[in-house]
Amino acid sequence: MIVLTDLADVFKNMKPNSSAFIQGAMATPTELLSQLKKVGTNLENIELMHLHTHGEEFYNGVDVKKNFRITNFFVGGNVRKILDYERVDYLPCFLSEIPNLFRKKIKKVDYAFIHVSPPNEHGFCTLGTSVDVTKAAVESADFVIAQINKQMPTVHGDGFIHVNNIDYAIEVDIPVHEPAKAVLTDIERQIGNNIASLIENGSTLQMGIGAIPDAVLGALHNHKDLGIHTEMFSDEAVKLIKSGAVNNSKKKFHQGKTVSSFIVGSKEVLDFVNDNPSVSLLEADYVNNPRNIARNPKVVAINSALEIDLTGQVCADSLGHNIYSGVGGQMDFIRGASLSDGGKPIIALPSQTNKGISKISACLKPGAGVVTTRSHIHYLATEYGVVDLYGKTLHERVKLILSIAHPDHRENLEKQWHDCHRRI
Repeated sequence: MIVLTDLADVFKNMKPNSSAFIQGAMATPTELLSQLKKVGTNLENIELMHLHTHGEEFYNGVDVKKNFRITNFFVGGNVRKILDYERVDYLPCFLSEIPNLFRKKIKKVDYAFIHVSPPNEHGFCTLGTSVDVTKAAVESADFVIAQINKQMPTVHGDGFIHVNNIDYAIEVDIPVHEPAKAVLTDIERQIGNNIASLIENGSTLQMGIGAIPDAVLGALHNHKDLGIHTEMFSDEAVKLIKSGAVNNSKKKFHQGKTVSSFIVGSKEVLDFVNDNPSVSLLEADYVNNPRNIARNPKVVAINSALEIDLTGQVCADSLGHNIYSGVGGQMDFIRGASLSDGGKPIIALPSQTNKGISKISACLKPGAGVVTTRSHIHYLATEYGVVDLYGKTLHERVKLILSIAHPDHRENLEKQWHDCHRRI
């Protein structure tokens, strides 16, 4: 039975060398973490595991550094600068496979810290905006500790949890953390328009995190009968649904439903999903399973990258040796879209950085992680166009990729390519 408490005694009694999962994104349980911080100096070697979290990363304070170890499944901006690959580390894993780590106890979960909606008349709360890997962590944990928030929406799908399955809780009435809204650049809008030209009516969409997926969605308001089956959706997706461009009518899998595993967006999104049976947040191992993705026709997967080389190797999680984000669900959806009847897996990125450095390289930087391999890539988009690399030789790929590189870099990239591959 749920026990409402200030949790100080609960946290003080956490066993040394134990582990805790923290729900992430907009559902980061900030009040629980604030209470945990108060007793942090009394704890010994607690491993905290999470996807990207929102809000303050409290566990880097001088007074608690020796008390916590951090395992990131996806690196957010609030921990990026403190990665030392010892105390604060990164575990590369497809999003679809993380629940398996918990259920098979490859990563033991002693405690699950979650952020839930208030219980309904039947005693059921929901995991709100993030079901993703949280459901598996809750089911695998020895103790479940919840932040029950009057402002967390009730969201349909896999995220229901009865109060009898919550061991300890606090009640709060605070706004759900909203990310800052990014302002799209002209380059991002052009990339969005280029990709939108590939998308047919009746397609099912997956959108990764970032400005480019938002730009694509913003260019689709004149499309018809679109569907959504994605790991994450946000404001632009809601706008498409409200405009009528998305109705999920052509989907063969979860027809009529908008399917996702977590939400990142504004209060408009929270209000839209609240007790809305047309939206289902389901577990990541189900949503991101390539076989499930491929059950819908014309799946368009739109994902971004940090760097790509002239053979089509996609680096999406690191800048050289330095981890920047994570593997996430990119490969899940690239593979699922490629198996879909009429599917189009798309990688998109600006041709260069804000400092004028080409994001297309002859060879990836030393240490760069290949998230999508050159044997999996299909479409590549920049502000200079879209090319289809599937079924192309390396020589053909080089010519195609150079055609959408920034004009200032094309000649040098071609020279570097020939220098790297000149036979002695």
